[in-house]
Amino acid sequence: MTKEDLKYQIAGLSISDLLLKAASIFPGEVAFSSSMGQEDQVITDVIYKNNIPIRIFTIDTGRLFSETYELIEKTNARYRQHIEIFFPESEGVEKYVKANGVNGFYETVEKRKACCYIRKVKPLQRALKDVRIWITGLRSAQSENRKEMESVEEDFSFNLFKLNPLIHWSYQEVLDYLNEHIVPYNPLHNKGFISIGCQPCTRAIEPHEDPRAGRWWWEDSHKECGLHSNPNK
Repeated sequence: MTKEDLKYQIAGLSISDLLLKAASIFPGEVAFSSSMGQEDQVITDVIYKNNIPIRIFTIDTGRLFSETYELIEKTNARYRQHIEIFFPESEGVEKYVKANGVNGFYETVEKRKACCYIRKVKPLQRALKDVRIWITGLRSAQSENRKEMESVEEDFSFNLFKLNPLIHWSYQEVLDYLNEHIVPYNPLHNKGFISIGCQPCTRAIEPHEDPRAGRWWWEDSHKECGLHSNPNK
């Protein structure tokens, strides 16, 4: 199957039908990675409410906000499900901390990306083993890097299709869905934390700032950790 074939099969479908179609094309080989953000909670609600056979997992970097851990538990209880959790390998974390210190990622972009690779990318590689379609909660309005992304991408680093069902949704549409369906979400979002990652690397943003400005706020970069590269650039 090609990228264009997959785009054709899901064209015009509602989000629930789109996810059902993906699950039927590659049975048992579709997974959704949730960072427990608002967009991710929308997709989680659709999957669980409609009993769509798609694995849901998240990555615990070991440095998340307490509110994020609480949301994982609240979501599991709400849907009577169990979100799968992947952790970084302790050997890699220990080696990084020994060489750079606990907060060495503040020093350079390279050290920050190395930390992200150990704590996020490597666990993701394990989580996506044998997966043919990777579901994400990406939206094009989230950052400059994501502006040109499509509903279906080919991710050559993981050798799979990446399906972005909310890519053209606005932030208001996300909020409307959460409110209408009473979906639990991280209370930090109400305090200016639009994009929430690890606690030391995330701050609240001002009303005029880009949604990703609060991530790795001390550096001038594309505000990505390495999980989502744009194949169009």
